[in-house]
Amino acid sequence: MTTASGPPSLEMAGRAGSRRWALPAPPSGSQGTRIDLDDLCRYYDIGATVVKALDDVNLHVDHREFVVVLGASGSGKTTLLNMVGALDSATSGTVRIAGIDITHAGRDIRREIRRHTVSFIFQSFNIFPALTAVENVQFGADAAGRESPRDLAQQVLEEVGLADRADHFPHQLSGGEQQRVAIARALATGNPILLADEPTGELDFHTGVQILELLREQAEAGKTVLVVTHNREISRVADRVIELSSGQIVSDGPPRGGRAAVRDVRW
Repeated sequence: MTTASGPPSLEMAGRAGSRRWALPAPPSGSQGTRIDLDDLCRYYDIGATVVKALDDVNLHVDHREFVVVLGASGSGKTTLLNMVGALDSATSGTVRIAGIDITHAGRDIRREIRRHTVSFIFQSFNIFPALTAVENVQFGADAAGRESPRDLAQQVLEEVGLADRADHFPHQLSGGEQQRVAIARALATGNPILLADEPTGELDFHTGVQILELLREQAEAGKTVLVVTHNREISRVADRVIELSSGQIVSDGPPRGGRAAVRDVRW
């Protein structure tokens, strides 16, 4: 087992402030990769009942991986995404994101992780209705401290096929176009980890396939893409499928029958 040598500390990350810190080069092996969850538990007390949302989860994901986390409602998918996205804290175990141990990190460090390391793509798009497409994307670039955010926003919109819709407001865009704006905003941050929560859930099949192709391209370009879904068909295009049940990983490996091309999936 290969371990990371000298990952950035919380103190180093904190000193970085709003500046982008250099990510450690992800070595091969099962530790020191972009996402490292070790013996992770997240329990909630609901009255006299303890709900084990995550129960002894071990997961390591490297760069250039397209991973689908599959499971029914209540299986722990969203909790897992929130852990990786520095939105929630562990009951026990260890969480390292891009080599930084955030298990006991405070609010400031978690905010820096969300600004400079992870980007979210939500099922409900979460774009600002009063901003145009390019302004929504520019917001992501601004938040991450990117240079020339307006020019970058235009460039990324062109990459997702929306250059001619840059000055349109969300209500003037289709659902698929709004989701592409959300993806463009995530890409404009330049962050190495993309977290997608049911990104095709509110889209028709044709548009959903376009979104999967965009995410697949990002993994092939070197990003770490983690998609949470209950749609087993989507898992066919992944490099790796993690299946959750009752807060535990019950399977972890390539898709059944091997990875399929995006154009071959049906739902």
